[in-house]
Amino acid sequence: MSEYLPLLGFVFFGLFSPGPNVILLTASGARFGFRRTMPHVVGVALGVGVIAGTTSLGVGALLQAQPALTLILKIVAFFWILWMAWGLWQAKPVSARQAGDRPFTFVEAVLFQWISPKIWAVALSALALVEGKTLLDQATALALSFSGINLFVCFFWTAAGAALSFLLTNLAA
Repeated sequence: MSEYLPLLGFVFFGLFSPGPNVILLTASGARFGFRRTMPHVVGVALGVGVIAGTTSLGVGALLQAQPALTLILKIVAFFWILWMAWGLWQAKPVSARQAGDRPFTFVEAVLFQWISPKIWAVALSALALVEGKTLLDQATALALSFSGINLFVCFFWTAAGAALSFLLTNLAA
Protein backbone atom coordinates (compact mmCIF):
# COMPACT_ATOMS: atom_id res chain seq x y z
CA MET A 1 0.00 0.00 0.00
CA SER A 2 2.82 2.43 0.82
CA GLU A 3 4.06 2.15 -2.76
CA TYR A 4 0.82 3.87 -3.86
CA LEU A 5 1.07 6.83 -1.46
CA PRO A 6 2.82 9.08 -3.99
CA LEU A 7 0.12 8.23 -6.54
CA LEU A 8 -2.68 8.95 -4.08
CA GLY A 9 -1.14 12.28 -3.06
CA PHE A 10 -0.59 13.31 -6.66
CA VAL A 11 -4.13 12.34 -7.67
CA PHE A 12 -5.63 14.18 -4.69
CA PHE A 13 -3.83 17.45 -5.42
CA GLY A 14 -4.31 17.07 -9.17
CA LEU A 15 -8.06 16.63 -8.84
CA PHE A 16 -8.68 18.96 -5.89
CA SER A 17 -7.19 21.98 -7.63
CA PRO A 18 -9.60 24.15 -9.64
CA GLY A 19 -10.51 22.95 -13.09
CA PRO A 20 -13.62 22.32 -15.18
CA ASN A 21 -15.17 19.73 -12.84
CA VAL A 22 -14.49 21.75 -9.69
CA ILE A 23 -16.07 24.85 -11.24
CA LEU A 24 -19.11 22.97 -12.54
CA LEU A 25 -19.72 21.06 -9.31
CA THR A 26 -19.34 24.11 -7.09
CA ALA A 27 -21.73 26.07 -9.31
CA SER A 28 -24.19 23.17 -9.43
CA GLY A 29 -24.08 22.76 -5.65
CA ALA A 30 -24.78 26.48 -5.28
CA ARG A 31 -27.59 26.57 -7.83
CA PHE A 32 -29.33 23.25 -7.30
CA GLY A 33 -28.20 22.02 -3.90
CA PHE A 34 -26.15 19.05 -2.76
CA ARG A 35 -28.76 16.33 -3.28
CA ARG A 36 -29.80 17.35 -6.81
CA THR A 37 -26.15 17.45 -7.86
CA MET A 38 -25.44 13.84 -6.80
CA PRO A 39 -25.89 12.31 -10.29
CA HIS A 40 -23.32 14.83 -11.55
CA VAL A 41 -20.94 13.94 -8.69
CA VAL A 42 -21.14 10.19 -9.30
CA GLY A 43 -20.81 10.67 -13.07
CA VAL A 44 -17.64 12.72 -12.63
CA ALA A 45 -16.11 10.18 -10.23
CA LEU A 46 -16.85 7.26 -12.56
CA GLY A 47 -15.87 9.12 -15.73
CA VAL A 48 -12.54 10.22 -14.28
CA GLY A 49 -11.75 6.63 -13.28
CA VAL A 50 -12.54 5.39 -16.77
CA ILE A 51 -10.29 8.04 -18.34
CA ALA A 52 -7.44 7.21 -15.94
CA GLY A 53 -7.77 3.47 -16.53
CA THR A 54 -7.91 3.74 -20.31
CA THR A 55 -4.94 6.08 -20.28
CA SER A 56 -2.76 3.24 -19.05
CA LEU A 57 -4.25 0.78 -21.53
CA GLY A 58 -3.16 2.49 -24.70
CA VAL A 59 -3.52 6.23 -24.82
CA GLY A 60 -0.51 6.56 -22.54
CA ALA A 61 1.56 4.27 -24.75
CA LEU A 62 0.60 6.28 -27.81
CA LEU A 63 1.61 9.51 -26.11
CA GLN A 64 4.87 8.00 -24.89
CA ALA A 65 5.66 6.85 -28.42
CA GLN A 66 4.83 10.29 -29.80
CA PRO A 67 6.06 12.88 -27.24
CA ALA A 68 4.93 15.74 -29.47
CA LEU A 69 1.32 14.65 -28.85
CA THR A 70 1.84 15.12 -25.10
CA LEU A 71 3.05 18.66 -25.65
CA ILE A 72 0.07 19.36 -27.91
CA LEU A 73 -2.32 17.97 -25.29
CA LYS A 74 -0.75 20.17 -22.60
CA ILE A 75 -1.01 23.25 -24.79
CA VAL A 76 -4.63 22.51 -25.69
CA ALA A 77 -5.44 21.89 -21.99
CA PHE A 78 -3.77 25.17 -21.03
CA PHE A 79 -5.76 27.20 -23.53
CA TRP A 80 -9.02 25.37 -22.75
CA ILE A 81 -8.73 26.13 -19.04
CA LEU A 82 -7.68 29.71 -19.78
CA TRP A 83 -10.70 30.13 -22.07
CA MET A 84 -13.05 28.76 -19.39
CA ALA A 85 -11.52 31.07 -16.77
CA TRP A 86 -11.99 34.04 -19.11
CA GLY A 87 -15.63 33.06 -19.68
CA LEU A 88 -16.21 32.77 -15.94
CA TRP A 89 -14.55 36.15 -15.39
CA GLN A 90 -16.78 37.78 -18.01
CA ALA A 91 -20.01 36.02 -16.99
CA LYS A 92 -22.98 38.09 -15.95
CA PRO A 93 -24.81 37.07 -12.77
CA VAL A 94 -27.94 35.02 -13.22
CA SER A 95 -30.78 36.78 -11.48
CA ALA A 96 -33.28 33.94 -11.68
CA ARG A 97 -33.39 30.38 -12.83
CA GLN A 98 -34.54 29.85 -16.37
CA ALA A 99 -37.06 27.24 -17.44
CA GLY A 100 -35.39 23.90 -18.01
CA ASP A 101 -32.38 24.84 -15.85
CA ARG A 102 -31.02 21.65 -14.26
CA PRO A 103 -27.78 20.07 -13.06
CA PHE A 104 -25.77 17.69 -15.27
CA THR A 105 -27.15 14.18 -15.49
CA PHE A 106 -25.01 11.15 -14.65
CA VAL A 107 -24.40 10.36 -18.34
CA GLU A 108 -23.57 14.00 -19.21
CA ALA A 109 -21.03 14.10 -16.37
CA VAL A 110 -19.38 10.83 -17.49
CA LEU A 111 -19.17 12.01 -21.10
CA PHE A 112 -17.84 15.44 -20.13
CA GLN A 113 -14.68 13.78 -18.80
CA TRP A 114 -13.64 12.82 -22.33
CA ILE A 115 -13.28 16.50 -23.26
CA SER A 116 -11.81 17.70 -19.97
CA PRO A 117 -8.16 18.49 -20.67
CA LYS A 118 -7.26 18.66 -16.99
CA ILE A 119 -8.31 15.04 -16.43
CA TRP A 120 -6.22 13.89 -19.39
CA ALA A 121 -3.22 15.90 -18.20
CA VAL A 122 -3.41 14.58 -14.63
CA ALA A 123 -4.02 10.98 -15.77
CA LEU A 124 -1.10 11.08 -18.19
CA SER A 125 1.18 12.54 -15.56
CA ALA A 126 0.10 9.89 -13.06
CA LEU A 127 1.27 7.14 -15.42
CA ALA A 128 4.85 7.82 -14.32
CA LEU A 129 3.88 6.83 -10.77
CA VAL A 130 2.76 3.32 -11.76
CA GLU A 131 5.52 2.44 -14.22
CA GLY A 132 6.95 -1.04 -13.92
CA LYS A 133 3.59 -2.65 -13.18
CA THR A 134 1.56 -4.74 -15.61
CA LEU A 135 -0.94 -2.87 -17.79
CA LEU A 136 -3.82 -4.36 -15.81
CA ASP A 137 -2.24 -3.30 -12.49
CA GLN A 138 -1.63 0.20 -13.87
CA ALA A 139 -5.19 0.51 -15.14
CA THR A 140 -6.65 -0.78 -11.88
CA ALA A 141 -4.48 1.47 -9.68
CA LEU A 142 -5.26 4.55 -11.74
CA ALA A 143 -8.98 3.86 -12.14
CA LEU A 144 -9.54 3.12 -8.45
CA SER A 145 -7.38 5.95 -7.13
CA PHE A 146 -8.90 8.51 -9.49
CA SER A 147 -12.52 7.44 -8.90
CA GLY A 148 -12.19 6.95 -5.15
CA ILE A 149 -10.34 10.17 -4.42
CA ASN A 150 -12.39 12.18 -6.89
CA LEU A 151 -15.64 11.08 -5.27
CA PHE A 152 -14.59 12.81 -2.05
CA VAL A 153 -13.22 15.82 -3.96
CA CYS A 154 -16.56 16.14 -5.76
CA PHE A 155 -18.46 15.88 -2.45
CA PHE A 156 -16.30 18.66 -1.00
CA TRP A 157 -16.74 21.12 -3.88
CA THR A 158 -20.46 20.41 -4.24
CA ALA A 159 -20.96 20.92 -0.49
CA ALA A 160 -18.86 24.10 -0.67
CA GLY A 161 -21.12 25.46 -3.40
CA ALA A 162 -24.28 24.54 -1.48
CA ALA A 163 -22.88 26.08 1.73
CA LEU A 164 -21.88 29.26 -0.08
CA SER A 165 -25.36 29.59 -1.55
CA PHE A 166 -26.91 29.01 1.89
CA LEU A 167 -24.65 31.61 3.52
CA LEU A 168 -25.20 34.23 0.86
CA THR A 169 -28.96 33.69 0.86
CA ASN A 170 -29.27 33.82 4.67
CA LEU A 171 -26.72 36.56 5.35
CA ALA A 172 -28.14 38.83 2.67
CA ALA A 173 -31.64 38.60 4.11
